[in-house]
Amino acid sequence: MLSVQDRAIVKSTVPLLESGGEALITHFYRMMLSEYPEVRPLFNQAHQASGDQPRALANGVLMYARHIDQLDQLGDLVAKIINKHVALQILPEHYPIVGSCLLRAISEVLGDEIATPEVMSAWGAAYGQLAEILIGAETAIYDQKEQAVGGWRGAREFIVAAKVEESAEIISFYFEPADKGPILAAEPGQYIGMKLILDGEEIRRNYSLSALANKGQYRISVKREPGGRASNHLHDQLHVGASIQLFPPSGEFTLTASDKPLVLISGGVGITPTLAMLEAALETERPVHFIHCARNGSVHAFRDWIDGLAERHPQLKRFYCYAEDDGVSPAADKVGLLSQEQLGEWLPEQRDVDAYFLGPKGFMGAIKRHLKALGVPEKQSRYEFFGPAAALE
Repeated sequence: MLSVQDRAIVKSTVPLLESGGEALITHFYRMMLSEYPEVRPLFNQAHQASGDQPRALANGVLMYARHIDQLDQLGDLVAKIINKHVALQILPEHYPIVGSCLLRAISEVLGDEIATPEVMSAWGAAYGQLAEILIGAETAIYDQKEQAVGGWRGAREFIVAAKVEESAEIISFYFEPADKGPILAAEPGQYIGMKLILDGEEIRRNYSLSALANKGQYRISVKREPGGRASNHLHDQLHVGASIQLFPPSGEFTLTASDKPLVLISGGVGITPTLAMLEAALETERPVHFIHCARNGSVHAFRDWIDGLAERHPQLKRFYCYAEDDGVSPAADKVGLLSQEQLGEWLPEQRDVDAYFLGPKGFMGAIKRHLKALGVPEKQSRYEFFGPAAALE
């Protein structure tokens, strides 16, 4: 239990984290990944190089310090972290490594004048509290997934049953369990973790499930990322009949049952989790507006499938926006970036809707602003950054 003094000291470091948290976390990552090779598979090296991972963790540390008195104010952040950890199989033995490296980074970056024994003690206690919360929640989820019908713990061997090209950049992989047993049910919007061995090195990645897991198999749809070790390996080396190690489905960004009209907005490969959401929604009479933005027609995956659903389900209205016209037939409903005016025309007339949107950072920011300006309350909107598969953040 943190003392009153510990809490006060941690909160007093917030200004330092606001100004120098990213530098501190960058030093932390560099130290930990060089000295503890056993944790390297849990981190996406591309996100390290781009700075995405240090920024994400720095923000998480800052939010934790700000709300050390009222952790319930962290909202979805804790749930997001826990689900990412479960998908990658973060275990209790990993936490002492992270804790010792974080404390060393605080000491070495801030220096003795700021990182006094009192500050180090307070942050040690604060990290211990956070680790206890996360370990307890993650252990409960591991137990639940292991005990559920079709569930398992750790890695399970699956076989690639099919491999389908969906666009110039996206390929779908269908996985069936090697033991022929049942598989764990997944919520629409969840992702699955995998363990790969590339050039003798283990890496782990998460990929969204792009279909409902109701036929004894899982499907992911992977975009080939320039320089992406995992995506290029999957595209070029993972063939039908090959085996792969998968972790149970996880993720808190899931479709919530509701009678309100559903709006699904995606950009690029952000379309993948919306596909399972669309399938689930169409099993009801719920009105659905499906809006997808792509660079052009050649990289637009699943268009024929969605068009077919629209023909069979009158409650589904679909709209496509391409950034450029490459002459690929059929054409988009709109060419250019998705504007607020155009989005307004494609939304239901009533703004009492449930809106889910996914895509690259810039796209996400624009959609969030558009929805707010169009009168869709943020509490009715759920969003998630969707880029190359993220590891621990």
